[in-house]
Amino acid sequence: MIYCPGKTSEQVAAIFGRLAASGGTVLATRAEPEVFEAVKAGHPRAEYHREAKSIVLRGGDKVKPAGYVVVTSAGTADIPVAEEAALTAELIGSYVERLFDVGVAGIHRLFDNWDKISKARVIVVVAGMEGAMASVIGGLAACPVIAVPTSVGYGANFGGVAPLLTMLNSCATGVAVVNIDNGFGAGYIAALINKTGEKAAGE
Repeated sequence: MIYCPGKTSEQVAAIFGRLAASGGTVLATRAEPEVFEAVKAGHPRAEYHREAKSIVLRGGDKVKPAGYVVVTSAGTADIPVAEEAALTAELIGSYVERLFDVGVAGIHRLFDNWDKISKARVIVVVAGMEGAMASVIGGLAACPVIAVPTSVGYGANFGGVAPLLTMLNSCATGVAVVNIDNGFGAGYIAALINKTGEKAAGE
C-alpha cells in the first residue's frame, strides 16, 4: 500500500513501479487525479477509484471473494472513507456489501437494511458528527464492529475528535476503533477477521 499525501506524483509512480514488479496487487490511497495520471503512464492497467481516491493495479492472481463484510456510512459525506474501506477489504479477498447513508439521524434507514447487516461476519461503521452509529450497531450486532470516525461535521466535531471519543467510549461490546478517516486500516482489519472466519467455517 502507498499513502500518497506528502509525496510527489513522481515519487508515487516510482514506488508504485517497484511494488508492481512483484506481480501482486498494488493499492495507492488518497491519490489525486494528477497522481493517477503519472502512475497510469507507466501502468496502463491501473484503475482510479474516484470516490475512494485510490489507485489499484490488480495482480495476476484473481482473488475469489469470500465471507461477508458490511461497510456502512452514516451519511453521504462519509462515503470517501467508507469506499476506501470497502475497496481495501475487496482487494484482500472479501465479499463486501455497501450500505451508505444509513445513519442514526434517520434510524429507520438502518433498520430497513438490518437483514443484510445482521448476516455480516464483520461490520465497518464510518461516521462523523458525534459518531453515535457505531454504538447503535455495536449494541445490536453479534459480530465484531470496526468503527471509523471521520472529520465530517460542524465545528464541535473538532476535525473528527468528537466521533473518535464517542467511539472509544462506547459501552457497546465488540466495538474496536481505528483512527480518524482511516478507511484503509478498517478495511484491512475487516478482511483479516473475515478470512479468519472463512478458515474456521472450512474446518
